[in-house]
Amino acid sequence: MNISVVIPLLNEEESLSELAAWIERVMQDNHLSYEVLFVDDGSRDGSWKIIEGLAAQNTNLKGIKFRRNYGKAAALNVGFSNAAGDVVITMDADMQDSPDEIPGLYEMIRTGGYDLVSGWKKKRYDPISKTIPTKFYNWTTRRMSGIKLHDFNCGLKAYKNDVIKSIEVYGEMHRYIPVIAKWAGFNRIGEKVVVHRKRKYGKTKYGLDRFLKGYLDLLTINFTARFGKRPMHFFGLLGSLLFLGGFIIAGYLAYAKFFMQAFKMTERPLFFFGLLAMILGTQLFVAGFLGEMISRTSYEKNNYLIEKKLGC
Repeated sequence: MNISVVIPLLNEEESLSELAAWIERVMQDNHLSYEVLFVDDGSRDGSWKIIEGLAAQNTNLKGIKFRRNYGKAAALNVGFSNAAGDVVITMDADMQDSPDEIPGLYEMIRTGGYDLVSGWKKKRYDPISKTIPTKFYNWTTRRMSGIKLHDFNCGLKAYKNDVIKSIEVYGEMHRYIPVIAKWAGFNRIGEKVVVHRKRKYGKTKYGLDRFLKGYLDLLTINFTARFGKRPMHFFGLLGSLLFLGGFIIAGYLAYAKFFMQAFKMTERPLFFFGLLAMILGTQLFVAGFLGEMISRTSYEKNNYLIEKKLGC
């Protein structure tokens, strides 16, 4: 099978029939074998009934329904685990992503040598309250990840099947799939300018709080990618430096007490800074030690991605 199209959705009953017909037309015009996986993230409208009807008319259309709303990342993760196409394309169900972009994305993966291609909505129809925070968010992500993409949060992306089978998306990490893929060893990441269409049906499911959550998720990904298998390198080093600083302060105060002047050490504010530094340093060192023990007993401690084998 050439393509799997994974579409997470929440209360999008108005757009599903039109979107399914558009995808079918694009696939037939380009002679591509395909499947469409609609992942219903706990919709409370008639979305699932429409998916059932569409699947009855077209065997290429499949559906997965959650009992409740888990979020877009969970929907994508389940869709990825069930996708069988050589190239997996994700898109939103609100008709702001154009299915006409699918053949171009597919060719970039198939012949362009990319592991992942992200859409770039260069011209957007969002209000300024979304565009300015989005630009700042994308700039921050580029700086922290080293990935030169303009639009990390674009829902229209294409992946090699190996990529989506090698990563796990959870929480609200769907914004950072290119970053997750890079840390998993897939470095051939490209970008394609795509059309951003005005919303035709429904309303957005995201508020301004997504930018705060996105920032925290970015910190989480960078930290776990760098220190997830070696927590002692972070906590142990930081704890040791803090303890050493506190110990130097305590040594200085002790020397001053006996050889320079008579005073009570507890009357000096510096004494409490030194004591606090030693306590925090000890706690961080112990946290790193415990993290190292947990990491070494985890079933994923030797879960390394192997690209190829020869003679094995």
